[in-house]
Amino acid sequence: MDYPRKHWTLFIILSLLVNLAIFSTPQAQEKILMSYGGHNETVGPMWVAADRGLFKKYGLDVNMLQVRNGQVSLTAVMAGDVQAFWPAVSSVLSGVSGGAKLGCIASPFNRIARELIVRKEIDSLAALREKSFGVQSIGGGFWLQTMIVLDRLGVDPDKNGLKMRIIGDEPTILQALLASNIDAAVITYASAAVAKRAGLRSLVNTTDLRVPYQGVGVCTRSDRIANSPDLMLRLVKGMVDGLVFIHDPHNKRAVMDILKKHLRLSSDPDAETSYDSLRLVSTLDVTPDPEAWKNIQKFVARANPKVAQLDVNEIITGRFVKTLEDTGYLPEARKKLGL
Repeated sequence: MDYPRKHWTLFIILSLLVNLAIFSTPQAQEKILMSYGGHNETVGPMWVAADRGLFKKYGLDVNMLQVRNGQVSLTAVMAGDVQAFWPAVSSVLSGVSGGAKLGCIASPFNRIARELIVRKEIDSLAALREKSFGVQSIGGGFWLQTMIVLDRLGVDPDKNGLKMRIIGDEPTILQALLASNIDAAVITYASAAVAKRAGLRSLVNTTDLRVPYQGVGVCTRSDRIANSPDLMLRLVKGMVDGLVFIHDPHNKRAVMDILKKHLRLSSDPDAETSYDSLRLVSTLDVTPDPEAWKNIQKFVARANPKVAQLDVNEIITGRFVKTLEDTGYLPEARKKLGL
């Protein structure tokens, strides 16, 4: 008579052990590969979220893939080689004008923090006439920020005979500056610090140049946004968590180490400069901004007239950020930072 009771007890114990084993086994993470072209601290929110495992609590294993420029990144996302990308607005506009079906759902950048670095003998804006500027590509994010800065300074590239030379990514542009292969470039603070130590001159610090602007953010094919809204929401959550980590001053050393690793910086002062720049330009106000997109559209249309015909509201969507606002996720993130 004791056997059925013992048998039932043993069955319960085995069932509990099996369930515990299931729940203690790490759940499979959905692998997401995101490409980017501009190699600078603005990739920071994604590097931090990936390296610190912040995406994992949303079931994502995110890796960032550096490619040569925005066009290569666009090609990769349209071919399905990557699931999403981290592009400049200019690259998206150029892609859509060429027939790509793209959408952008969040961006944490609304300021330009760079310096106009020039050869030592160039001592004024007037002295820029007929000089060469290094850019990564025509129509890409590096080119866009250069054009916006020149516009705010009242320097017309055409009237002043400026030559935009395609050099490569920012580290390559910095080397071209140091070797005097180009005359000027609008580069990030970390690169500018290296250039100034080598004797080059800073003509302008762009921090105080107020202009409607939006930088890199989370974008992908329109069909993926429509078919995988939960995935998109989780990507934005991970990005937001990365931003919160960056803006918590207790994490300064950890963020500096991540930037130093990915940007291959040689010293802590350069890593700190990059860290300060990232905190300066990044924000938790991550909703795509139509006015900023329209302002950028005007610049890109100079290089690609078809861009002028686009309706930016058909490219951007704020519904994912709105969901995070309405559910209290973003308000809670701001509260953590005392905002």
